Amino acid sequence: MSLKPAVSKTDHTQGKKDADIVIVEYGDYQCPYCGAAYPILKEIMKKYGSQIQFVFRNFPLSEMHKYARPAAIVAEAASIQGKFWEMHDAIYENQEYLSEPFLLELAEKLELDPHQFNTDIKKLEVAEKIDSDFESGVMSGVNGTPSLFVNGKKFNGGPEDLLQLMSEIVK
Repeated sequence: MSLKPAVSKTDHTQGKKDADIVIVEYGDYQCPYCGAAYPILKEIMKKYGSQIQFVFRNFPLSEMHKYARPAAIVAEAASIQGKFWEMHDAIYENQEYLSEPFLLELAEKLELDPHQFNTDIKKLEVAEKIDSDFESGVMSGVNGTPSLFVNGKKFNGGPEDLLQLMSEIVK
């Protein structure tokens, strides 16, 4: 399966802008497997971040994970204030505490403007961004999380396999 649509300026990216290697994760903030993948993906970025680009797309499995979508909404709202990655990391690092009050607490900890934040979490474009990420995942053949794509192709291993692959291909 290949990634649809290609990575664009609407995506959340970190690392090297025009990297030869682009990793896309479709993730669910409440998924235990995404939680387990998170430190490994962080390690990949720490080691190879100057040579690769990492992209996160929302794929909340709301049927199974009650707080997946609220967490995605909070991360997207934080993005409007330029703190997407800080919120993304804070959610994964505190995954076992997920609840609506806790998500609001994180916004306070990250010193987001509370008035703007409370307005942004209700914005239609925040919901639409999550829906559009989710639809792109469905079109790309994502059926669980985390789903990883490397240079537009579905990566069939887990995060550990990806770390191993990076050590072989990134010099």
